Amino acid sequence: MAQGKLKVKSKLPAGAKVKKNKGKAVTKRSNAPVPSKSTAVERNKMKAKVTKMVNAQAEQQLRALATSSGELSAAQQHVAKAPTAPAPAK
Repeated sequence: MAQGKLKVKSKLPAGAKVKKNKGKAVTKRSNAPVPSKSTAVERNKMKAKVTKMVNAQAEQQLRALATSSGELSAAQQHVAKAPTAPAPAK
């Protein structure tokens, strides 16, 4: 059970000054224009293009290196010498 008196809110004296709230520090317009997302979209497209170009260049260099070296490693020679499986008879 509750013990003691209930708290009573006290009222300010009649002559006391009361501060008024000035409102929100930042107000938002209800009809404000929506900021465009075009810069983010363009940035993502640019990143994708750069990535694609870099990957293509790297692949081209690797292919050139692979085809120009002509010599096979020991493992590749072993696989090349291995007989292939005969074609299954129908």
